Formats: sequence, C-alpha cells, structure tokens
Amino acid sequence: MKRLHRMILGAYIGPLLITFIIVLFLFSMQWLWKWVDDLMGKGLPWDVLTKLIAFATSAFVPAVLPLAVLLSSIMTMGGLGERSELTPMRSAGLGLFRILAPLLVFVLGLAAFSFYFSNNVLPIANLKFQSLLWDVTRAKPALNLRPGVFYGGLEGFSIRVGDKDDATGALRDVLIYDHRKPFQGNKTVVRAEKGTMGRSTDGHYLVLVLENGRVYDEKSEGPSSHQRDLPLLRGKFQREEIRLDLSGMGMKRTDEELFKDHYKMLTLGQLQYAEDSLRKRLDERMAEQGQRMRNSVSVLRDSSGAVGRAPVPTLHADPLNNGPGLYPLAVEMARGAINELDQMAQEKKGRTEQIAKFEVEWHRKLMLAFACVVFFFIGAPLGAIVRKGGMGLPAVIAIVFFLIFHIISYSTEQMVKAGNLQAWPGMWISTMVLLPIGVFITWKAATDSPLFDRDAYARNWERLRSFLHFPHAHSATVQ
Repeated sequence: MKRLHRMILGAYIGPLLITFIIVLFLFSMQWLWKWVDDLMGKGLPWDVLTKLIAFATSAFVPAVLPLAVLLSSIMTMGGLGERSELTPMRSAGLGLFRILAPLLVFVLGLAAFSFYFSNNVLPIANLKFQSLLWDVTRAKPALNLRPGVFYGGLEGFSIRVGDKDDATGALRDVLIYDHRKPFQGNKTVVRAEKGTMGRSTDGHYLVLVLENGRVYDEKSEGPSSHQRDLPLLRGKFQREEIRLDLSGMGMKRTDEELFKDHYKMLTLGQLQYAEDSLRKRLDERMAEQGQRMRNSVSVLRDSSGAVGRAPVPTLHADPLNNGPGLYPLAVEMARGAINELDQMAQEKKGRTEQIAKFEVEWHRKLMLAFACVVFFFIGAPLGAIVRKGGMGLPAVIAIVFFLIFHIISYSTEQMVKAGNLQAWPGMWISTMVLLPIGVFITWKAATDSPLFDRDAYARNWERLRSFLHFPHAHSATVQ
C-alpha cells in the first residue's frame, strides 16, 4: 500500500504544481495589466518591480489553491482511469476512499497551509505590497526629454528641446520656462541654440550647460498687475550652467506603520480584536447620539446635567397675537432633528460597513482553506467517473465549477459589505452550494453509479413515470 500511495501522490503533485503556477501567472498578469499605466515611465529599478510583483502575486495564493486542487484532482484521477489503472485497484478490493486516502491527507495538509499562509504570511506581504505600491504610484515619471515635447516633471520648470542625442546628451534648440515664483506664468524664458545634459556626481542635480542663448525676464508684481511701464530684461550669454534639483524625482519610501491597521494586514486574532473594538465604539457613539437627541426635546431632557443641546427658551407670547409663536420654533426643531437623524444614519452605515470588511476578511481565511477540501471531493471523484486526463475536458469542468464558486462568493461578499447579509453564513454560501455537489459526485463514484450515461437516466425516468401512473377506475371500452 505504501508503494501505491507513493505512486498516486507522485501522479498528483506534478499536475498540482503545473496548474498552480499557470493559474497564479494568469492572476498576476491580470493585476499587472491593471496597474501597468501607473508603473510605466517611472524609471523604477528592477529589484523594486520584482518585489512589487512578488508581493502582489502572494495575495492570489489562497484563491488559486482551490482551483489548482480541483483541476489537478480531475487530471490525476482521470489520467489513472484513462490508462486503466483504476480498474485493477477496484478489482483488488480497494474502495474509492481507500484509493483517495493519501490524496485526502495531502489536501488536508494543503488546506492547513492555505490557512497558515492567509493568517500569518499574507498580512505581512499585503503590508509591504500596499506600502510599496503607494510609493511607486506616487513617484514622478523618470526624466525623459523627447524632442518637440514640453517636459514638466521638474518642479518649477518646463523644458522643451528641438533635438536630442541620447548617446552624447547633446541638445539643440533648448527652451526653458521658469515657473518657480508664484503666479509667474511664462514671463521668464531661457533659450539656447545648443547644450548638453548630464547628472551631477552625486546624482541629485541635473546639469544643463547651454551655449549661445538669450534670457527674457518680464518683471511684474503679481497676477493682477497690468502696468505697462514694467521693465523687460534681456540678456545674452555664450555659456551658462543651470543646475536643476532632482531630489523629488526619486521614489520615497513611506513608513509601513501607516498601513498596519488595515483589515488586510491583520491576523485572525487581530481581526477579532479590531472588530470588537469597532463594535464597542459604534455602541458608544449611538448611545451618545441617542442621549443628545433626547436632550433636544424638552419633555425628554435628562435633568442630571448630561451633555446635550442648549435648553429651549420658554415663550410666553400668545401665538394668536403679533408676538413670536411656538409653531415656527417647533418646525425648526423638527427640521434640526430630522437632519441630525440623517447624519446619525449615515454615520452608523459607514461604521457598519467598516465592521463588515473586518468580518469578511476573518471568514475569508477559513473559507478558502475549506474550499480546497470541497473542490477535492468534486474533482477526484469526477475524474474517476469521466476517465479523461490532460488539460482538455478536465480544464473545462474545473473552470465551470470555479466560475460558479467565484460568482457566488463575490456576490455574497458584496452583500455582506453592503449590510444586506451577515458574514455568517454569507461568506460560506459559495462553499455550501458546492458541498452537496461534491457529496453527490463522491457517492456516485464510490458506488460505480453512471453519472453521464443518458440511457441510465432514461430508465430511471421511465421507472418514475410508471410509479406515478395510476390505473383508471373503469377500463376503456373497445368499440
């Protein structure tokens, strides 16, 4: 049995690794396609891009594992059936559960790894990923002067060159607008026939050496100055050196402590603690607002000195006379109470949605681990029934089941976050829908019952019709 178990595990691990890598690559490419516009043209070093892609890819591991288990289970058992290796096992008296025992133990270990990864490794990866992504997306584009196009990436300057030699750094027809002063506009202009561009030895400055140029500087007091007698300074130069600060061009790292309280960066225990704290704050806030609403009504005001609205002044004027009446005051108080109730409802909705996000993440860690076991009990018996290996029919079946799981899971997750459904059982509906399917397919495979035999279903339908057919009370009369 040990040799048989090693053979089955050896046949399972290969397809599992291949499908896991392929699906993980597809998910990573989908993410990269989404963020490619924010990453291009930043001049980022290769190690930063590698870290960013690695951290982003790690976030898909718990979601990819169930699909990899499903596809590899169908491929493994289907391949064993296609090569007629299951038939001698069943003929030797081995039941389906005996054959699947080593794979079941392996998948249970894989589910435990999925939970450990989601609970311990993924929060750290998400923290580093969000911090690095924040810095990368806010980094300024790399210095890339293109001929005929104004470049405004340098703070306070707008530069255009007519021609550029990338090999030597030689420039021709250089035009620079100086915008360092507030409300400056295009009143300070530098133009040169040619020049060279390079970085300083420390890399913090861009050094422009211009030759045969002119400087135009129109003096003005501000944007509202329309005086015509302001001086216009003009000058010539044979050689001029301009140093532009590049310190703002590089990527600056943000402190990771700013992101550590996000629900995706917390473990199971931390999520529970944060959820309890948020619920306590919500209850305290609702109690405080309820007391304030009661204090705004004279007959319900707490006389113990609780904080509330200012006492409503008592009006002794007769509303039938010309003096101020009570009706306008009551209308104003009612409008104020309605506005405050609306604000209370919006605040409660926002706090409830925030709590729901923590609940969703808490249940997601357990649900994805349990989904590996559910998909195994769908894929392995289904592969033993269809007896088809490879990436053809198994891939189609796996994609159909995974789409059902993904659509239901995404829909219920959004309902939970919107407050229309509780986290339990909302986050578990997708697995609970597939669990009976897995039990049914496993029972069919264990009892060698036909699952895709159309004649078998036709015979069962005829048997059901004959069972539901009732004879007539009077026999038909033959004419």
